[in-house]
Amino acid sequence: MKNCNAPENRTTSRIVPMAWATALAAAFAIALPQPAYADDLTPPPVPDKLKVEAGNEVFLVGHGVGTQNYICVPSGTGVAYTLFTPQATLFSDDEKQLTTHFFSPNPFENNTNPAVVAVGTIRATWQHSRDTSTVWAKLKESSTDAPFVAPNAIAWLLLTAVKGEDGPTGGGTLTKTTFIQRLNTSGGVAPSTGCSSPTDVGHSAFVPYKADYFFYKKAGEDQADQSN
Repeated sequence: MKNCNAPENRTTSRIVPMAWATALAAAFAIALPQPAYADDLTPPPVPDKLKVEAGNEVFLVGHGVGTQNYICVPSGTGVAYTLFTPQATLFSDDEKQLTTHFFSPNPFENNTNPAVVAVGTIRATWQHSRDTSTVWAKLKESSTDAPFVAPNAIAWLLLTAVKGEDGPTGGGTLTKTTFIQRLNTSGGVAPSTGCSSPTDVGHSAFVPYKADYFFYKKAGEDQADQSN
């Protein structure tokens, strides 16, 4: 007797492997590393005095996580916390380490502070985590304007690059920097306790903070590869 169900069975036997193949392909695609998208290079609105002059453009954005480090020192007729260095690491949107951030002597500027023993003027410093290029910058403007800066957060800043230096193998990601903005801050404010009398001099405080750093260069220069 002829089996009239045979064609249907053969069709079903073909569909099942195809379905498995499709499912495996989809699972494999999900498991593959997804492409990294470029960081958003658009800074948020800022107070007028923190705007970067025309002719410059953002080439790198880093999301900083670290501490603002303070020490209690004599101040006027009393004592006060003063910042002796930030200590932070900057990351890209896809959590790749970009730079470290700290204070250090700029060896290209003479140290004119007799109270500091250093090979150069102490400046805010960023060092690239891959090519070790370095940029030193000085404060130009700061703002704690309430419409922009969150309560209990350190000020937003505009800094001017003073000098850049290539890494030992010639890498120069940061040497083209002209300006740096510190924006979107949270935390980092010196504590209100621990520095109220002369006996507190020398006390230190390491206050966690976060901030976004926008690095500018002259418009038209080659774009830096943010995956470096």
